[in-house]
Amino acid sequence: MSKSLISLETSFLQLQNHLTYPESGVLSKVIWKSEVCQQSLFCLAANTEISEHTSTRNATVQVIEGTGSLILNGEKISLTQGVFIFMEANAPHALEAISNLAFILTLSSVS
Repeated sequence: MSKSLISLETSFLQLQNHLTYPESGVLSKVIWKSEVCQQSLFCLAANTEISEHTSTRNATVQVIEGTGSLILNGEKISLTQGVFIFMEANAPHALEAISNLAFILTLSSVS
């Protein structure tokens, strides 16, 4: 198992204590990783874009704070605190942070 923010000795994490925004671009930290899933905390600086790409794994995005937009299968979804999104494996998606944006990305195995 790779290093993650939550260890075998702990079972919780106060996310607000780990929100660190870069001056530009993306900062990501693995929260937890196992054989079947991985949760990562992403912090994007305002005006950051991630170009269209796909993943071979199912994914969810849970927005913690900030604003942005996600283009998923050609549909634009507004990203604001509390938004939860499911993405099937191989779904094309792109992301833009309008303000500083933090979210949890969970990647899981495709069954």
